[in-house]
Amino acid sequence: MQTQSTQLLVIGGGTGGYVAAIRAAQLGIRTTLVEGDRIGGTCLNIGCIPSKALIHVAEEFERATHYAGTSPLGIRVQKPALDVAQAVQWKDGVVQRLTQGVSSLLKKAGAQGVNGRATIVDGKTVDVGDLRIRCEHLLLATGSEPTPLPSLPFGGRVISSTEALSPAAIPRRLVIVGAGYIGLELGIAYRKLGAEVTVIEALSRVLPQYDAELTKPVDAALKRLGVTLHLNSKVLGMKGDAVTMQDGQGATHDVAADQVLVAAGRRPRTQGFGLEKLALDMNGAFVRIDDQCRTSMRNVWAVGDLTGEPMLAHRAIAQGEMVAEIIAGQKRRFAPASIPAIVFTDPEVVVSGLSPDEAKAARFDCIQSHFPFAGNGRSLTLESREGFVRVVARRDNHLILGWQAVGRGVSELAAAFSQSLEMGARLEDIAGTIHAHPTLGEAVQEAALRALGHAIHV
Repeated sequence: MQTQSTQLLVIGGGTGGYVAAIRAAQLGIRTTLVEGDRIGGTCLNIGCIPSKALIHVAEEFERATHYAGTSPLGIRVQKPALDVAQAVQWKDGVVQRLTQGVSSLLKKAGAQGVNGRATIVDGKTVDVGDLRIRCEHLLLATGSEPTPLPSLPFGGRVISSTEALSPAAIPRRLVIVGAGYIGLELGIAYRKLGAEVTVIEALSRVLPQYDAELTKPVDAALKRLGVTLHLNSKVLGMKGDAVTMQDGQGATHDVAADQVLVAAGRRPRTQGFGLEKLALDMNGAFVRIDDQCRTSMRNVWAVGDLTGEPMLAHRAIAQGEMVAEIIAGQKRRFAPASIPAIVFTDPEVVVSGLSPDEAKAARFDCIQSHFPFAGNGRSLTLESREGFVRVVARRDNHLILGWQAVGRGVSELAAAFSQSLEMGARLEDIAGTIHAHPTLGEAVQEAALRALGHAIHV
């Protein structure tokens, strides 16, 4: 067996892994990155990027369909047709461009890439085929994978989000199990592309991880789009071309389906690469880490979905960069004031910091304020009146604790939300900042003004 050595060995080429490898190599650390599939991991290849590309296709197709009917803008077009193969080809082109860019960045930084399945021998040794790599530091960045359901194993008509992002055709009837962000993002996209969509959710409302006030516009949009919702319902299995479900009253029903998308969440990828040989301390299904992403074994680190919630690419990126800098001798710890989360439904949802309920649970005496997009000029020019911006702040000193928004294009407000939290902004800071007109960002200023009791546009 051939043997080589490196200072840092990274297992997993997703967002956390490749950022760690690039940053470490930039800092002069000899770095090797092992990836068994495609560089970029879930996010670039079968997650964040391709899903947003497919959502964009769906939005453009819906817009074209809208203009084929009666439009108040005076635009008329012929009835549009969808070339699914070309749409998937375009989506794949976006993915390829980004993954090739990451490969170039790794090469430019001087990190070595090894393609193959890693098998851990011990905390200092990893085998990749007939190559044995010895290292001083081992970084685990293996990510996560879709969670299967015992009653609906993947295969045949039953697919995961991976297959849903590369359709050969749009199914006539799509049943989605799970009304979380993955299920609803893809459900809305497929509905706009022409599928009849049914969503089955075990809990009492959609996007159950967010508060009801924030998700109410999403629920209204699902009804307007014609998505069928079965809440408080449980999937029992598949029978022929139908999903058998049990509703909240205990009655069973069959729901016809050409395809079934199981979107019941994701689980950390802990199997198949010898993780158990390290005997690391675990936090349930996740690898336990401290505020520097150190595991219970010296010089073994872990980042991203493998380490728990929130399972978000930007969290993994920040962790990966930090680990590289700590190994290089810098003093760092992971203590963000905010890790924003976005749901790319229509309308979009963005949260950063504490919600009103979370602030109350943390025993803060808070004030909260909303500003509706119905009063925002930019929203009206985008043919959108739904949604709002909400701010949560301490009553005594007006320190901002959280932001939430729902509406068209609000994902782009995430940076401003998080920046204000990281900088310790108060309501007066936001209210006193001149916001460009006409923009969605004006609603952020208006929410702060309203919380202070002197809003202009109420």
